[in-house]
Amino acid sequence: MNIIFGLISDSAASAIWAMVVASLLPLLMAMTAKAFGGFRLADNAHPRSFLQDTTGTAARANAAQQNSYETLPIFLAAVIVGMLFFVPQSIVNVLAWLYVLIRVGYCAAYITNLATFRSVLWVLSMVCSLMLFYLAIRIST
Repeated sequence: MNIIFGLISDSAASAIWAMVVASLLPLLMAMTAKAFGGFRLADNAHPRSFLQDTTGTAARANAAQQNSYETLPIFLAAVIVGMLFFVPQSIVNVLAWLYVLIRVGYCAAYITNLATFRSVLWVLSMVCSLMLFYLAIRIST
């Protein structure tokens, strides 16, 4: 584990990059859903209708997209709060990138229909965000 976390920089830029990557993940899932669903240029007139009508892998990728959008604000707020309340930057960075890696795994588990594993990964990703809030609270008191 130390080898992986040793690759993460101690600068604030690392956490910011994690926020950028996490923000792009829903877009990647939307593109994946469209690819699996056979999206064509003509479908761009009503892309949401197209995605609502998909089934199987495409529907699961779309659901992963929606869930990624749902958890993203909590994560972004947690990272910013952690930085504003001077949680050690190395900890913010590790938790931010851990969130991103877990969310990538979550999306893969969703697409491949590993429901229980997906749920475990969802909880772990939320723990990363909640831990940042918790640490900010502890430092502020």
